[in-house]
Amino acid sequence: MARNQIQHLVYAFITVFITVHAFVFYNLYVIEGDGLMRAAGTTSVLGAINSMGGVYMCGTFLPIWLVILVEFVFAFVLAVAFASPLAFKLASRKFDPRRNHPMIFESAIITATVCLMCPSMSLIAVFLYYPYNEGFDIVSALCRWFRLVCYNLPFAYFSQMFFVQPFVRFAIRTIFADSIEQRSQQNVNKTVKPADETEAIADVIIRESEIAAEG
Repeated sequence: MARNQIQHLVYAFITVFITVHAFVFYNLYVIEGDGLMRAAGTTSVLGAINSMGGVYMCGTFLPIWLVILVEFVFAFVLAVAFASPLAFKLASRKFDPRRNHPMIFESAIITATVCLMCPSMSLIAVFLYYPYNEGFDIVSALCRWFRLVCYNLPFAYFSQMFFVQPFVRFAIRTIFADSIEQRSQQNVNKTVKPADETEAIADVIIRESEIAAEG
């Protein structure tokens, strides 16, 4: 497997792993927490989940670890096959990580990724968590989708911007230090445009190091 592809998969894995755990916590505790406690008659969200036999998904109740696994698989496939490549193309139309300030390009990629992933995963969540025992109604499903997007979009954007992506860049900088250094030596004159998000992230990390050295 090509080195860039391995880096891309590792980048996606770390990002999705953190994001899915954060969103499961956010949705269960922040959005649905009060409703779960009222329905179960408990004083804690975890107690409510345990009393109901798990988290409702696909018409049944599943343990939290299985819910996280299901969401992880959907999010990982969606990120690798669709969101990450398209977000890179959208950001590259206006910005260049070799010359622009790294935060500009990084912010463009984060914004594009969130705008692609949030509505997509929210739509998937509508069908995973829809109360099928009450019957299915397309208008109700669309309303639930809009509600989820409104709840999830701000959390997705700010968590990615200020927590998840800074950590992921640190992890990638540590794990693939040799590859990033090789990219820096090959592109010393900043003439080779990044071909994919992996090379773009490397260029962002290189520019961050250059700016830190200049300061």
